[in-house]
Amino acid sequence: MLDYEKEAGHYDTLRGGEARAHEAARAVLGLMAGTSGRLLDVACGTGIVTRRIAAARPGLRVTGVDLTPAMVRRASARLPGAVVRADSRRLPFPDGTFDAVTSIWLLHLLDDPEDLRAAIAECARVLRPGGVYVTTVDKAAAHNVGSDIDTVLAARPRRPAVDAADTVTAHAVRVGLRPAGQGSFRGTGQGRSPRSTIADLRRGWFTQLPPGEPRTEEFAARLAALPDQDRPRPDPRFSLRAFRRPGPTDAPAGG
Repeated sequence: MLDYEKEAGHYDTLRGGEARAHEAARAVLGLMAGTSGRLLDVACGTGIVTRRIAAARPGLRVTGVDLTPAMVRRASARLPGAVVRADSRRLPFPDGTFDAVTSIWLLHLLDDPEDLRAAIAECARVLRPGGVYVTTVDKAAAHNVGSDIDTVLAARPRRPAVDAADTVTAHAVRVGLRPAGQGSFRGTGQGRSPRSTIADLRRGWFTQLPPGEPRTEEFAARLAALPDQDRPRPDPRFSLRAFRRPGPTDAPAGG
């Protein structure tokens, strides 16, 4: 896994910046139509998406949490007084505190199935009845856009998708949430070029190909043989799922 303490300084630049944040915030808000009150953004990172959500929906009082100190510092500069350091598996808030909870690009980082279950359970716990939880799913699959880069990387070792949509849905249902919609958004500015993909390989972006290993360099050599080394291929498209905690007036599931 990448060291997000080191990544914080250039995180936004390498991941589409404000253009991507705009697309992400718009898609998330589209799954929270009419939501007001308090919103918690879990693993808010640099706060670049969190700030856009807050600006677009003035009726929401937004709180961000992240575990990495450097990310918390950057997010706090964007949202003064609204960001705290916390672990997604043990959120420091009472039950039913928030009207909406989001976790964008978090679940794919949780290698341990118990951590995944704990994070989803915590997001559900702090959600009030009638509230909405929105999260990204299937993050790795978003980058497979059918390009020549994907053809080269198809044979790489990879771990199972811990954030597969079906897995996330099963955990959410287990803790009392109900599916409430889905959406997607374009990762504007994140289309890979062969040269940028080689750089990502060598900095540990692909978790099953550690920097410096012979296999990593084999894939780097194949990528270096592709044409148009600096031409970005199509942008990824990220998937979202929304879940709702039933309120007192909701009929029982299946009723």
